[in-house]
Amino acid sequence: MADPASYRPAPGSIPTEPGVYRFSDPNGQVIYVGKAINLRNRLNSYFADPASLHFRTQTMVRTATKVEWTVVQNEVEALQLEYTWIKQYDPRFNIKYRDDKTYPWLCVTWSDEFPRVFVGRGPKRKGYRYFGPFGQAWAVRESVDLLLRVFPMRSCTNGVFRNARASGRPCLLGHIGKCAAPCVGRVSAEEHREIADDFCAFWSGQSRGLDRKLTKQMDDAAGSMEYERAAVLRDAREALRQATEKSAIVLPDGTDADVFAVAADPLEVAVQIFHIRSGRVRGERCWVADRADETDLPELIEGFCFGFYADNQGLETRSGGTIPSEIIVPVAPSSGGVLADLLGEQRGAKVSVHVPQRGAKKTLLETVTRNAEQALALHKTKRASDLATRSEAMAEVQAALGMTAPPLRIEGFDISHLQGTEVVGSMVVFEDGMARKSQYRRFVIKSFDGSNDIAAMDEVLRRRFNRLLADRAEMAEATVGGDEGPSLIDPTTGAPRRFAYAPGLVVVDGGLPQVNAAQQVLDDLGLNDEIMLIGLAKRLEEVWIPGEDFPLILPRASEGLYLLQRVRDESHRFAITHHRDRRSKAMVESVLDAVPGLGEVRRKTLLTHFSSLKKLRAASLDDLLALPGFGASTAQAVREALAHDDAGEAINTATGEVTELG
Repeated sequence: MADPASYRPAPGSIPTEPGVYRFSDPNGQVIYVGKAINLRNRLNSYFADPASLHFRTQTMVRTATKVEWTVVQNEVEALQLEYTWIKQYDPRFNIKYRDDKTYPWLCVTWSDEFPRVFVGRGPKRKGYRYFGPFGQAWAVRESVDLLLRVFPMRSCTNGVFRNARASGRPCLLGHIGKCAAPCVGRVSAEEHREIADDFCAFWSGQSRGLDRKLTKQMDDAAGSMEYERAAVLRDAREALRQATEKSAIVLPDGTDADVFAVAADPLEVAVQIFHIRSGRVRGERCWVADRADETDLPELIEGFCFGFYADNQGLETRSGGTIPSEIIVPVAPSSGGVLADLLGEQRGAKVSVHVPQRGAKKTLLETVTRNAEQALALHKTKRASDLATRSEAMAEVQAALGMTAPPLRIEGFDISHLQGTEVVGSMVVFEDGMARKSQYRRFVIKSFDGSNDIAAMDEVLRRRFNRLLADRAEMAEATVGGDEGPSLIDPTTGAPRRFAYAPGLVVVDGGLPQVNAAQQVLDDLGLNDEIMLIGLAKRLEEVWIPGEDFPLILPRASEGLYLLQRVRDESHRFAITHHRDRRSKAMVESVLDAVPGLGEVRRKTLLTHFSSLKKLRAASLDDLLALPGFGASTAQAVREALAHDDAGEAINTATGEVTELG
């Protein structure tokens, strides 16, 4: 691994203009591309203290051996050049969006003499018209089958069409009225294209005009006493209305819009899009990607939207093209109106990119967001919920660590604190490769000096495994006393002795120092021969084994590594959640210390109802008066204490943004 200082540009050599930069590895392969309004400020951030960088960024700068940049005129050129380089170099540390499944399209072969409609998958072809993508192929086929009674255009393959033309006999669809049979000359090429145009108009959202057109034709046929033709048109109009009702109106103003939503965690991000045409949902799609860096949400939205429309992946609009007049996003793009200007130039008309604050569009955005969250959750649990995959993961861990049996029970431990305050520990449990949240445990560190994570981990592990030994001793004593035998049920509480289960594997978050310190606890308690212990370092995902000078590197695609990562990340999440809860309550208590005459009972009442300082500040005087034991004078005293503490709110908020240690 390279030292970033070995290739850091000389001070003052990096320009302060907008530009695009790229990091390269020893082989000259570009591994990361980024853009910046100020190149010097952005690039200097990569060469700061490595401990302050996200572990993925640390990996990237240590893998690289060279950084280069290109100065451009403005943010627009920077965004365009960044996208060009990402497509050209395919850097492995940039986020790569991939479909979580293959979506079906509805295609009309518009460039053919007799256009054909079919439902298919895969890339688009030039000269064809596409609608979708759609979530369910069967639903699209059902709608097409219904609409062929209204718009009897060709849906057969080229082979069937040629055979019918050679024999002079139409296929079954021509006999039952679901095809105008251009193969045998029942309609001309112009008449068939007009039918196909009406079909495409329906899928573009222009159903009202088609309904009026069919109604007029039906009335004209009835007026001419062509009653059979009028009945056919009546049935066609009814089929059209049934197909229209399947697509509910979500925006009453008939808007053409694309709605993007994002669900993200520290490791992965899901992007969901709904295509709205004429106020109706005409298609939807979702992508899931690994987060290779700490790019924030506004940059994710900007980069994804630009790449999405640059690759022409959108749904065709009524005005042509794939860029609608309105794009709804959860947060404003990082460069403000630059993205809207770029898309407007590509569309040839104004494009609005905005975040809705109220009304139907905000409600729709919330719906799309829920779909993104569900897609991310489904993606994360897909492998974990599969029994064969879980068995494979545990078998890989067993083989890699040289264990005699698969680790059926894995426990993960982590420490979280903020500059040595509100120190907590977490214990998570995975059984058969699945999280067992009912057996999670939290620890409040009692004897802690400074920010010594190793000492905190020592205390957590000793408390956990001393409890294991104590439960075993109680069970053995009950056996000697003549009871039926050792029981995993605590006789005093009637609850299971969850700490009496010994894990097959313990995973701590950290490298060799943390692993050796944790192993010392097992050695002191005599459990070193019974319990296997490892550490999983975030920097390069190395597996550290006690006593070994070099880490074990598992393949990046290994199911075993994925299982260990889930244990490590879950213990980290659980520890941070506990730490934030305690820190929030501590901030509330510090404010309440300034309230004269506020006793312990009323203090607990406030903490129960308002668990955070933010909620307490938002409480009105009436909210405080509604609490038991609070009169007008006490409630007013609490309000005054909060008012005096307003000056410290910015400090508290800033403190809350500091990354938790451990």
